[in-house]
Amino acid sequence: MNVNWSALIVFTVIFVFVTVLGFVAAHWRRGDMNLLHEWGLGGSRFGTFMTWFLMGGDFFTASAMVALPALVFGAGAMGAFGITYSAFIFPVLFVFAPRLWSVARKHGYVTAADFVRGRYGNRWLASAVALTGLVATMPYIALQLVGMQVVIAALGLETKGLVGDLPLILAFVILAGFTYTSGLRAPAAIAVVKDILLYITGIAAVVGIPMALGGYPAIFNHVPIEKLTLPSPGPGTLGNYSIYVTLGIGSALSWGLYPHSITGLLSANHRRAIQRNAFLLPIYTLVIGLIMLMGYMAISAQVAQKAEFEGLFKQFGSTFAVPALYLNFFPSWFAGLAFAGIAIGALVPAAIMSIAAANLFSRNVYREFCRPDCTAQQETNVAKWVSLLVKFGALIIVFVLPSQYMVNLQLIGSIAIIQTLPSVFLSLYTRWFNPWALLVGWACGLVTGISMLVALGFKSPYYPLDIGGFAVPGYAAIYAFAINLVVAVVLTVIIKAASEARSQDETVASDYVV
Repeated sequence: MNVNWSALIVFTVIFVFVTVLGFVAAHWRRGDMNLLHEWGLGGSRFGTFMTWFLMGGDFFTASAMVALPALVFGAGAMGAFGITYSAFIFPVLFVFAPRLWSVARKHGYVTAADFVRGRYGNRWLASAVALTGLVATMPYIALQLVGMQVVIAALGLETKGLVGDLPLILAFVILAGFTYTSGLRAPAAIAVVKDILLYITGIAAVVGIPMALGGYPAIFNHVPIEKLTLPSPGPGTLGNYSIYVTLGIGSALSWGLYPHSITGLLSANHRRAIQRNAFLLPIYTLVIGLIMLMGYMAISAQVAQKAEFEGLFKQFGSTFAVPALYLNFFPSWFAGLAFAGIAIGALVPAAIMSIAAANLFSRNVYREFCRPDCTAQQETNVAKWVSLLVKFGALIIVFVLPSQYMVNLQLIGSIAIIQTLPSVFLSLYTRWFNPWALLVGWACGLVTGISMLVALGFKSPYYPLDIGGFAVPGYAAIYAFAINLVVAVVLTVIIKAASEARSQDETVASDYVV
């Protein structure tokens, strides 16, 4: 394999700079790193500007830069669900996030499970929320590594065998190091660099590549018509229309519930910073919409048919479409710049995700069940070590499982995390639910969702629901959540009718609005 030295040198220089920045970040707005709140939430000192970059780091990831255009390249218009998904996210953020921030600040909550524990006084429901977040996060981190593997291959480095694993191992040793020492401050600082790189290289691509291909009309003329629109549904079914809508809504709700998303919003210094970001973050929607068009550019440019990319497309499939475009249309040094942005776009969310998972384990498993009398320093030390274990666990998943298995695990993760919605988001507005009813609803939703995936052979997350002979295929997570909510409501009514007993709620109405 021929190494692209110009791209590799630029990539290495930027990666070294980011590494130094990650370790130096420990001294930025320095606090007592022996406290979980300081290490895992940056002391909740990030204003509107930094919160925008940090939450954008959760949203504008390597998978957004590589996987969404790859989906358009392979599946056509269905890949545009990313725009629907991102459009739904920000109303969800505006409605729920400020209330969660306020009650968390009032009571010192670090995780969503902390809030559930305080709201319902039920350690088992809180633990279910915590463990769901842990399980859902692991494959999400692993998927970020797949994007980094594609970039390493695009640089001309080997990606197979022990030698091929070394660059990825080195990258995550570095990630583990600065996350351990700097906590959330490291990905927050690096997110600024990441976004600048992705904006520069992304805008250059959506402007420069169409100019080389004769403009967007010429690009669309080269794309098969079946990839430009969703096929019309046949008789007796909603076809891809219901899939598109449920996938967009389900993905948006899932994103808001993932531990790394909640960690990002709880790091803000004021609820107004969250509200402002609900208006500012849609800028990412515009950029992601433009970047998804790179899938059509790759079809028009026929990069998959070029001899120099043949082996890489065989190895990575449509995921290699974006790197192929940069290598084909830009100088090597600029491609190195883009690849650095994509690689950092994998590291930043991976760091936030591992920190969020560590917060959950330390606060809601270790402290709750293992060492209720642990000191603040012991709690934080456990979180630091768990963040390392989570990263290397994800690394092992990448090395051991084929990418298709990781996608399957991610499907389970998304179905699982949305089952916490009644316990977290709905409970920000009402205390009507019974905690045991929520726990049973969570379990029923989880079993239903996984059963749907099993019935589909893990080949698709779209379950063909039959309603009176009318087929409504849709995202399994949404259907599973509907079962969850129905069970929680029905059991709550039954339990309330049988007993007036109510568990302790340590929050009051005013906690949610200040």
